[in-house]
Amino acid sequence: MKNLVIVESPSKSKTIEKYLGKDFEVVSSKGHIRDLAIKGKDGLGVDVDDEFQATYSINTDKKDVVKDLKARAKKVDQVYLATDPDREGEAISWHLAQVLKLEIEDTNRVVFNEITKDAVLDAFNHPRSIDMGLVRSQETRRILDRIIGFKLSKLLKNKIKSKSAGRVQSVALKLIVDREKEIKAFIPVEYWTLDALFNKDGKEFEASLAKIDGKKAELKNAEDAQKAFDACSGAFEITNIKKQVRKKDPKLPFITSTLQQEASTKLGFSAKRTMTIAQKLYEGVELKNSTEGLITYMRTDSTRLSNVFIQSAHEKIETEFGKDYLGKYKVKNDDNSQDAHEGIRPTNLANTPEEVKDYLSPEQYKLYKMIYARALASLMASAKSNTVAITLSQNGYDFTANGTQLAFDGYLAVYGDYESSKDVVLPELEEKESITPKKLEQNQHFTEPPLRYSEARLIKEMEEQGIGRPSTYSMIIDTIQARGYVQLEKSTETSKTKVFFPTEQGMLTTDKLDQYFNDIINVKYTAQMETELDEIADGEMDNVAALREFYNRFEPLVTHAYDNMEKMEPEKVGETCPECGNELVYRVGRFGKFISCSTFPECKYTRKIEQPEKEKPEPSGKMCPECGHELLKRKSRYGNYFLGCSNFPKCKHIENIEGEEKPKFKKRKATKKK
Repeated sequence: MKNLVIVESPSKSKTIEKYLGKDFEVVSSKGHIRDLAIKGKDGLGVDVDDEFQATYSINTDKKDVVKDLKARAKKVDQVYLATDPDREGEAISWHLAQVLKLEIEDTNRVVFNEITKDAVLDAFNHPRSIDMGLVRSQETRRILDRIIGFKLSKLLKNKIKSKSAGRVQSVALKLIVDREKEIKAFIPVEYWTLDALFNKDGKEFEASLAKIDGKKAELKNAEDAQKAFDACSGAFEITNIKKQVRKKDPKLPFITSTLQQEASTKLGFSAKRTMTIAQKLYEGVELKNSTEGLITYMRTDSTRLSNVFIQSAHEKIETEFGKDYLGKYKVKNDDNSQDAHEGIRPTNLANTPEEVKDYLSPEQYKLYKMIYARALASLMASAKSNTVAITLSQNGYDFTANGTQLAFDGYLAVYGDYESSKDVVLPELEEKESITPKKLEQNQHFTEPPLRYSEARLIKEMEEQGIGRPSTYSMIIDTIQARGYVQLEKSTETSKTKVFFPTEQGMLTTDKLDQYFNDIINVKYTAQMETELDEIADGEMDNVAALREFYNRFEPLVTHAYDNMEKMEPEKVGETCPECGNELVYRVGRFGKFISCSTFPECKYTRKIEQPEKEKPEPSGKMCPECGHELLKRKSRYGNYFLGCSNFPKCKHIENIEGEEKPKFKKRKATKKK
């Protein structure tokens, strides 16, 4: 009996074919084979007047693929659909069934969460029919995105020359723009701290003012700080010593969003890069004697782990570390959901990072090592630290000093490379003991504005707000950058992390969407849509009713915007086109602002905007106190001058120049010694 198996990706077809044997031929659809047609009213490919009936067409680049699949399907006894185990994968299987004229009720849908021989063979022993709830949910999402994307993009191109808008991308952009507005509107508030340095038996430790007369200390200005400073002369009495053991629990296994966040902060990978690397680890890597998928499916929002993996992990933990390191599993397994997604984990604990290192690229190794450690650590015991909090008092002013010392590393024995745990050891002290500070300082601070979004922070915010789905985050981030709405840059010369800055066009786009589509393009409504899509997948909501409710709300807003949104004309340069004599105007493209002929596309003249030459650093004649190299006078991105070491980036010493505006929100000290 001959069988045809269709998967999404060519790279895993050979691996699966080896597992199944000679009676199975495994081929790839190379992703989606068809999409909504660009035809009908407004080119939506959707008949809104007839129950939102969708019209599909074969993707241009997939016509040969479809022709080949049809020919192969005619020659076999059975066709199995083994696309990815998510909504998109289910939809691809449905489209394949439609095109290949397979019965939807047939039990020919095969789902596996990992590409290992046991998992694949078990999946083929338990095929099912296509889940139409998942298919309807994916189709509803696609129709929503098509209606919003087409109608809003057409409107914004016509009115303000923005390239596109989307159901989720515009909300992600709004988060970035709103944060920028918060930062610009932020007014720093002055506050002071009083910090003491003590020394006993050769051990120095720090303490800070915490309470005044039993209430939280609030030093709002220099006068408050001076009053507290004057009241704290002489020796302090130790009035309380509190010792306790604190536990630090391991984190759950990775899901898509947490993997993207951790890879960004710990490994410096973009969300897109992370998913590309993870895809390869999932699809299969050539090892010494076999080709094997090293991790489970990487598009998941479940932290569930299979009982088989838990058992093997517990055996490994007990063997390598001892019984004390065994932890309790925190997610309840549902024995009836053998096909449900798991968290992202290694498929085989015998494939340790060091064992497979020679078969991986450096980036693959780093990501696999982190996934391996996180999954194993999630089943280990909590770390324990001995902590001590000491209160030092004088005249109603209470200072606190905190110490911590790791007593049991627990899961940190495996995950310690990704979570720092620093000991702060205090000297032996006793209650009622008297001790005089070596130094007492008044330190001035200013409150700081909220942080701009890094990739990791934006993904975390989108996840917490219920916007989009983990599998779409990297695409959303790519889209708003490609459209010229945001730029990912370092906020200062010495920053390590890049953050999102909205462009003028990005801010204009959000402002117009806020003005005319606030009922649709907002966090709450977008999150509500995601919940409805989940309910459609579970059969708890009718997809046509959901689409009708949305469309009746959305269409009047579009009509109103066309009637009332002012059309923005391109800004004139004040020069004539050297090729046709018409006005030159400024336009915004993917790579920023440029100059173009006003008659485009009739005249295609364009040129770059010349940037003023960047000022070169000037010698200052002053030497760096940290490394001895000369300090150079440099101009920052904000226009102010400062002194920076000529040995940068090896030495990152900087100094303000008298008379220049100091960097905002920097800590300043007014120090007095005793």
